[in-house]
Amino acid sequence: MNNMNLRITVLMAIYNCADTVSEAIESLYTQTFQNFKLVLCDDGSTDDTYLIAQQYANKYDNIILLRNDTNKKLAYSLNRCLEYADTEYVARMDGDDISLPKRFETQIHFLDNHPEYALVSTGMIRFDETGDWGVSLLQEKPTKIDFRKGTPHAHAPSMIRTEIIKEVGGYTVDKLLERGQDYYLWYKIYKKGYMGYNIQQPLYKMRDDQKAINRRTVKSRINSFKIKRKVMKELGVRHSLFFALPDIIKIFIPNFIMQIIRKRRMEMKNK
Repeated sequence: MNNMNLRITVLMAIYNCADTVSEAIESLYTQTFQNFKLVLCDDGSTDDTYLIAQQYANKYDNIILLRNDTNKKLAYSLNRCLEYADTEYVARMDGDDISLPKRFETQIHFLDNHPEYALVSTGMIRFDETGDWGVSLLQEKPTKIDFRKGTPHAHAPSMIRTEIIKEVGGYTVDKLLERGQDYYLWYKIYKKGYMGYNIQQPLYKMRDDQKAINRRTVKSRINSFKIKRKVMKELGVRHSLFFALPDIIKIFIPNFIMQIIRKRRMEMKNK
């Protein structure tokens, strides 16, 4: 692998996504910007995910394939990938999503021309087995106060300056952060005084189906509540209890109803 012209290291942890990982990887090789390397870490999959990833690693010389002996969760796996990042930027990608063709080109152009930002993310098209069902856009220029609403940046379509993500120590491995590792990463970056930007254009497709809904468990809601309170207190955001409470309230609302509410909200925003 010739690293001389590579500018992006793609961090991609994969786990039991044999049905979708090919489409995810293929979407990277249809990018209009191709100067990247892909670091895959299989997180102890029990299906054919690793075998499929191995086929791609044999096909492309810009792929590094790692494997955890047991399931270590996302933060640990992404940190393993991060060890191989020696490019100017790192980008995220999930094994069941799709990067649209101009994603990398648009993001790298933005960061090259806006050195004041540590990271850039984009809008996302949400889809399931029935097709596309919504578009989510976050605030263009979030500040610390926006952590009270939830994550200020979508994680999967993000691109970050490598020196900055390494400066803050990468992802924090903690049982409380099995689903909130991105929120905590943004917190560490913003606490250092850096800022991020959200491109107001969907350049990524996120699979938001029944499997994704099932991952929103009571435990994950409680953990999210605890992390949000801690983060907002550390950032000096007032009324942290009030803004973290929705995660507790959601415990008592069935997931299928939450999905209906989310879809309707997106429909209203996109009208």
